[in-house]
Amino acid sequence: MGHWIIVPIVLPALVAPLIIMFTRDDLVLARTLSFVSSAIVLVVAIALGIAAVSGAPEVYELGNWPAPFGIVLVLDRLSALMVILTAALALIVLLYAASGWDGRGRHFHALFQFELMGLNGAFLTGDVFNLFVFFEVLLIASYGLMLHGGGAERLKAGFQYVAVNLLGSTLFLFAVGLIYAVTGTLNMADLAVKVPQVEPGDSALLHAGAALLLLVFAIKAALVPVHFWLTGTYAAAMAPVAALFAIMTKVGAYSIIRIYTLVFGGDAGEAAWFAEPWLMPAAIVTLAVGMVGVISARTLGRMVAYSVVGSMGTLLIAVSLFTTEAMSAALYYLLHSTVAGAALFMITGLIAERRGPDGDAIVASRRFRNSELLSGLFFLAAIAMVGLPPLSGFLAKLLILDSARDSEAVTWIWAVILTTSLIATIGFTRAGSRLFWKTAASDDMAEAPVPTHGVFALAAAGILVTGTIALTGFAAQIGIYLDATAAQLFDPSAYIAAVLGDSSVTVR
Repeated sequence: MGHWIIVPIVLPALVAPLIIMFTRDDLVLARTLSFVSSAIVLVVAIALGIAAVSGAPEVYELGNWPAPFGIVLVLDRLSALMVILTAALALIVLLYAASGWDGRGRHFHALFQFELMGLNGAFLTGDVFNLFVFFEVLLIASYGLMLHGGGAERLKAGFQYVAVNLLGSTLFLFAVGLIYAVTGTLNMADLAVKVPQVEPGDSALLHAGAALLLLVFAIKAALVPVHFWLTGTYAAAMAPVAALFAIMTKVGAYSIIRIYTLVFGGDAGEAAWFAEPWLMPAAIVTLAVGMVGVISARTLGRMVAYSVVGSMGTLLIAVSLFTTEAMSAALYYLLHSTVAGAALFMITGLIAERRGPDGDAIVASRRFRNSELLSGLFFLAAIAMVGLPPLSGFLAKLLILDSARDSEAVTWIWAVILTTSLIATIGFTRAGSRLFWKTAASDDMAEAPVPTHGVFALAAAGILVTGTIALTGFAAQIGIYLDATAAQLFDPSAYIAAVLGDSSVTVR
């Protein structure tokens, strides 16, 4: 693919300052530049995905410096999948934001483009230190997006969000330092070669670095006990920002998948499958905590945020099995939960705007405009999120349950997933009943606020809900791609050979 691999990073990085310099007082032009940039990134991402299907991993060496000495970007099936998902979600979020949300503060579209730069960079980088760099880019942009529109509640949640992620960034640097001190490299492919060769006397430092990295990624993925920042942050953020943030937790999940299959996978010697004993119990507790939060939440925004926490637990349960079958199921659930979560945040924003002073509180109130349409969208998105048939959430959970049959923790996995699915169903049913059914008896809609966010926002939410249906209808075709992606993850020889050359690959 040549230089095309770097386009999803460079294009948003160039467009963002152009938006700041030339569109300060022209929101329409800012929207246009942002849309065009995001559309081009999506087209390029699809082309990269096609290239990833048809060949071995491809490497882009910045400055023509070879690995492991230079910075490299690596395109394989997993990174292509994540870039496509990010680009598609970004374009839909922009459609939603263009209904007026982006005009509530300054520099929304510039921050949005910097966020895309950080996300795409994190998915494409082949170096742990540059993973840290792109983490910081996307986090700095997310700080601004989270505070967009102002407000005391948003400022309070934003302060907590910044504090937790600064702690995570500090721990990330400590982890990077420890791993580099032991191995002398931070290139992921080179680490895969060097980690099995670490002397026994240095293994404690290596394990400490691996543990710190896992903690950092757990913070990003909102894994218990470092999940507390997510609910307040996502519930307080504007609807389009919260919808975009549905992909943010997946950066943590992606990093766990990438590092703990490639670097600390089956060939890592004493550090083989380092994350497995820690990840499984934390993921099970995360799922339970998230779904209990769903049934106890008093606002729709917090309920959706807790469902995101629970979905991360489900996703990481599958990841922690570290088998090809379970990883394929995890990746399908990753796609599903991102689309369903983003759709619910969009629907929440539309409902809150139309209910006036009641906002997104889960209480009965008067009937509001577009309630019939929004109730239908909410119903479908809720079915997908909790995992009821026939939508993608049901298929994803079924795949995860099936992949866990040979696990020693199969009883716990089945019991927690099935029980929390019931709890989530009760929570979403309670919310839907109070928001829609109990308002039907009142015809007093004349005093309800006239919504300022109309057809574009409704269309964007509808597209994402349709996306859950598409994931169901094309599950077989998607599954073929994901099975091959999982197989590639558990046989990293092609990745290592692409980055370092064939001579670096030993018999695996």
